[in-house]
Order: sequence, then C-alpha cells, then structure tokens
Amino acid sequence: MRRVYVYFLLSIFSLEVFAQEAVDQWSIDEVFAALKGTSTSLGKVQWIEGGKRFTYIRKDSATNRQQVYAYNLLNNSRELVLDEAWLVSGGDQKSMTIGSYEWAADGEHVLVTSTLPARRIKTGGDFGIFNLKTKSFRLLSHSSGDNAIIKLSPDGRKVGFVRSNNLFVLDVASGKETQLTFDGSENVLNGKFDWVYEEEFSIIEGWQWSPDSRRIAFWRLDQTAVPTFPLVSYTAESPHAKLELMKYPKAGDPNSLVQIGIITLDGNTTRWLNLGSNPDIYIPRITWTTDPNILAVQRLNRAQDTLDLMLANATDGSLKTILTEADTAWIETEHDDLRFLKKSKRFIWKSSRDGYTHLYLYNLNGTLERQITKGQWDVTELAGVYEDRNTIYFVAGKESPLERHLYSIRLDGTGLKRVTQEPGWHSVLFSPDARVFINTYSNTAQPSHIWLKNAEGSHIATLVANSLAPWKHLPATQHSFFTFKTNDGLDLNGYMLKPSNFDASKKYPVLMFVYGAGPQTVTNRWGGRNFLWYQLLAQHGYIVVSIDPRGTDARGKAFRQSTNRQLGLPNIRDILEAAKYLGSLSYIDASRLGIWGWSGGGYHTLMAMTYGAGVFKAGIAVAAVADFKFYDTIWTERYMGTPQANPEGYRVTAPVTYASQLKGNLLIVHGTADDNVHWQHVIVFNEILIREGKQFETFFYPGQAHGISDPAAQHHLFTKMTNFILEKL
Repeated sequence: MRRVYVYFLLSIFSLEVFAQEAVDQWSIDEVFAALKGTSTSLGKVQWIEGGKRFTYIRKDSATNRQQVYAYNLLNNSRELVLDEAWLVSGGDQKSMTIGSYEWAADGEHVLVTSTLPARRIKTGGDFGIFNLKTKSFRLLSHSSGDNAIIKLSPDGRKVGFVRSNNLFVLDVASGKETQLTFDGSENVLNGKFDWVYEEEFSIIEGWQWSPDSRRIAFWRLDQTAVPTFPLVSYTAESPHAKLELMKYPKAGDPNSLVQIGIITLDGNTTRWLNLGSNPDIYIPRITWTTDPNILAVQRLNRAQDTLDLMLANATDGSLKTILTEADTAWIETEHDDLRFLKKSKRFIWKSSRDGYTHLYLYNLNGTLERQITKGQWDVTELAGVYEDRNTIYFVAGKESPLERHLYSIRLDGTGLKRVTQEPGWHSVLFSPDARVFINTYSNTAQPSHIWLKNAEGSHIATLVANSLAPWKHLPATQHSFFTFKTNDGLDLNGYMLKPSNFDASKKYPVLMFVYGAGPQTVTNRWGGRNFLWYQLLAQHGYIVVSIDPRGTDARGKAFRQSTNRQLGLPNIRDILEAAKYLGSLSYIDASRLGIWGWSGGGYHTLMAMTYGAGVFKAGIAVAAVADFKFYDTIWTERYMGTPQANPEGYRVTAPVTYASQLKGNLLIVHGTADDNVHWQHVIVFNEILIREGKQFETFFYPGQAHGISDPAAQHHLFTKMTNFILEKL
C-alpha cells in the first residue's frame, strides 16, 4: 500500500487525515518562513580538552549577541563561556564581535577574530585574546581591516595572519609583530589563495603552523600572467559605475605560478621546495605529518590525471616522491582524506583505482600495506581514526547512493560495521580521540536533527531538533523514489513529488529539477528551500521530479567519468530519456514538461531547451554556464581538457552551439556581480537568441553574486519563477 509521509510533531499521519486538517495554502512567504524555522544548526563547533567538551557559536535571540557555549560530555550540560559583551579591551575600551574563535592548547585562552565578507568565510579583521579565568579581553590588532586567515600557534604563544598579501606573526605576550614575507602585492599572494584555487580545490587557508609551532608552511601564488575579468557595479550613490578587475583564468589561460615555502621562525629564514622543472602545475594540498620536520605535499599536473604525494624535509629542504596516483581521466582532489597516524609510521590514502573510491593503508616510504575498504560502493569521507583500537570510521553510500552512513572497520580490513542506522543522510564530526561524534541527520521527511553519539552509534543526547510542526496547518506531500532504464540498459535514480490530492486517473504537468554533474540531487535527505517551494507547486497541481544522470557521485568511477572530455552530453541525453520515460506514464501530460536548474543545472536547462528542443515546454536557467570556454581552468580542464586540445569537445557541449534551435518558453536569470559564472555567459547566449529571432524572457539581479543570496532578491526570484511556471507550464 502506497504511504505518503507528512510532518506533524515528528509523527506519521496518513495523507487523507492531514489534508482534512489543512486550512491554509503555501505561499512564497510561508516557504521562506518555514525555511528559516527549520535551519537551526551548531555554528563553528570545536572540540576541547581532548574531546571531553565541545564549543559552538549561537546568537542570543534576546540580545542579538553572538555567544560561545561549551557542552560537557561528562554530565551533558551546557555552559556559556564567552559573550560578545565581555569583549572590551581594558586599555582603550575597544570592543569587537565574535566572527570566529580558536581555543589555545591550555584551555584557558581563546583567540577571537572577526570574519571577512568574502565568497568563502575567512577569519579576518580585528583579533584578540580572551582569558576565561580572569574574564578579561586584550585586543591584539585593530590597526588594519586587511588582516586575514588568522590562526593561533599550537603552543598558544603566537598568532599568525596575512596582511597585504604578506605573512606576519604576533607574539601574544609582548604584542610584537614580525613580518615574515615582503614581496606581497596585487599579483603575489603569500599564505592566501587566488580565486580559482579557493573555488575549485575547496581550500581557504594558504598557510599552516607546524605541530611544534616552530615553522610555517605556505603557498606563494604569482598571478601576474592570469588574465583579468571586469565586474561592474551600478549604485544609486554615485553617477559613475564601479569597476572591479578580478584575476580569473578561463579554460586554457595561464594559471598562477605556485611555490611552497617553509619559514623557520627562529631566524626568520625561508626555504623554497623544489617542485620540479614544470612550473605549470597545481599544489592542491599540503599537510604537516605527525613529525614536525616533515611536510606532505601533493603535486598535481595541469591535466589533473597524475598526482604525486611527496614528503619534504623542513630541515634541509629535500623532497621525496613516495606515491603517484594516475588515471586515464582525472584525479579527484576536492576533498582531503590524507591522514597520518600518530602511533605508527603509516598513513591512510583515498583512491578510485579499483573502480570505486576506497581507503588504502601505506607506510611512510610509500609501500602499500593493504586496501582497507572494498566493494562496489564509494567512500565519501574518512571521518575518524581510533588508533588504540586500530579502527577507522568513514562515510559511504554502501547500501544505496541515495544515502550516507557512518561505518567502522579495522585497519586490517576486517570487522566492517555500519554505525548509523536511521535511513537517510548522515554527516559526522568526530572528537579528536574518536570516542564520540556529532551526527547531523536528515531525510526527505525530516529537517536536520543533530545528535551526540558514541563511537558505537549509541545515542547520548539530542543537540538540535528541527521540525515542521509550526507549519502543520499547510498541506504537505513527500518524495517517492524510482528508477528507470536508459536505452543502453543503465538504471538511473529519480524522485517524484506528487500533489497531495493526486488522482492517477488525471494527467499532471511536470517540473524537473536538474544539476547534472558531480553532486547528486536524488538523495534521501532534507531538501531545504527547494523542497518547501515544491510544496507550493504541488498544491497548484504540479508533479516535481529530479533525476541523477551519468556524471553524478556515489556510483563508481566509470559512472562518474563517463562524461570525460564531453561533459554535458551523456548527462543531457539521460535527462531527455528521463523526460521520455515520464511522458510514457499514464498520469503525466507529456505536452507539459518543464525543467529548471541553477549553475550546472542552469547549463543543463539551456541544453534541454536547445539541444533537446521540443521536449520541454518551459525552462528556467539560473546562473547558467553557456559555454565551458568561459569557465575557469581548474574545474573545466579537469573534465574537458583545454579548448586548444579539445576544440570539438567544447563546441558540441556548449549551449551557445544550439541556441538557434530554442523551442519553448525560456526564462534566463543571472546576478550581475556573479564572479563564478560570469554574466558574460548569458549575454553571449542571449545575443545569439536575439540574432536568430528567438523570443525568451530574461531577468538580472543587480549586484548579486552566483547564489543570489540577498533575502529580498531570493524572495523576488522564487516569486518570479512561480509566476512563470503557473503561466507557461
């Protein structure tokens, strides 16, 4: 018997009973109110005292001040340990807010910093030290808002930071600053990343303390040869536009030249590592090993199909390659799961060499001891190591790519055990000793819960319990998952969300949501804003569908890499086959299929409305890529190579190639300050449509970046998309 789940005080009711109780209807206002009310989380969690306590930031609703609370695992109690009201420096009465914080090793002092208003949140601006025993605060630096990437040394005696693209250290006791590098400029970045490194390697901090606090290892990026791209801002305050020139290497362009330096603080000397004769490389990761004299460096060639793991001796600068990973397509480097063991000279390495992503155990000379995990499923994260028990913990989609669960296994590859049991999506944060973990859990029927559990998976406490109970008066409907078979026999996953009063004897229009490459959309996890918006569409009689085509995660290397050098084509063909499958269902109106997506999903929407012209009646493309040659080097070349080496691949995968074939109702949306997928994409695409006499609708959000994150802009956007769907579909 088909069951439909709805939200009501975390209990399960039948759809019919819930529908009878519903008295109101979803609106855009209700969608955003529900989103705000289901998004409580723990901010900036840090473990202290070896895992006996953890701290987190929350905003006090009464005072609107940021506060840091400590949770004691021994008695499951919470204690306020830091309040913004306490951050007043005695001498000059200067105060600051809590943007971020970091505990000193003694557990008595906290480094408090501001944050920078950047694409990815960084520590920056003012910083100071709060003493928990005396409840006193000392502001250490407020002379420059240029301070960035501020970090306390492991021994708590120094603070390192970047200012004007140079590295500095400050002695906490004396307050004395020492400059470590001197060539920082607009083009030379010391300890700080350029746009493309930060975006595509998911790294923010361009320098690291050694474990003994004696050295600093850092990236030096010279972006002199990187072309600039103009971002223009129009404001009411000035009659003149503001022009910002950003360094942005598009596919095939020169990248920043990278160096890795190691500064020895005693004497302030810098040793540069010899990274090889080819300067056109990437260094996506550096990591201090448990030996404070040895730095691990990962070197990636520009084609991103060969990765070398090297060990650098900080004393003499010698460099030794101990492991080389190669692939016929590309090496995944977005996540760092290299882990050096503390009690033996070994490390854990993640690789997809056997066709699925698994964990491997090596010794420090690069000899493989064993493959730890095996099977036709992907490990997505190494979550924790409990060395005293020779046990590691990892997250994987073992039972289903639609879910993520925590597992444990011994280092010898035996004793595989599933730790999390609740069906759905689990993310975890282990304590340093891996005895307990914070478990963030959700499924399609439940907003995130945050639990504290022990390493065996037993429940200790509920930390956060989000609920849709305040919106119990609104009609709700739930996902059902399905699979369909492509014409070459491959099963693809999808979900379907039907109206609450669904009648199989009627025919319904469909809105398909796509992303299409990399991250999955078909998962058993809470869908946030989009899911709530889909409730509004469902009450208007729409079925909402999403599918994961080839190129998406958690189904092995062959599935992921089937898009190699032709990114977008296998994906859009699967999307069009999904449309054909949906049109064959008796309750779906094949003449009223719609599609929408954001970023990569915007790209696939443009392809669906042009390359697949005539299949979809309406499409909405937000922040869409229109031609991969306009996108950045690291991401694009990973999957496509360079335009110079693969010109035909770039041509046949570009929506601009098929723009003249547009058929149906198309709405194109973009932020004018998008520094990721530049406004250039849709300007070029729109120009072709105009030249070809194709009618379409377009809307631009002034000053908005890739996420169109301003609350008023988001409300406006979802109102506009709703009206477009109601009118055109």
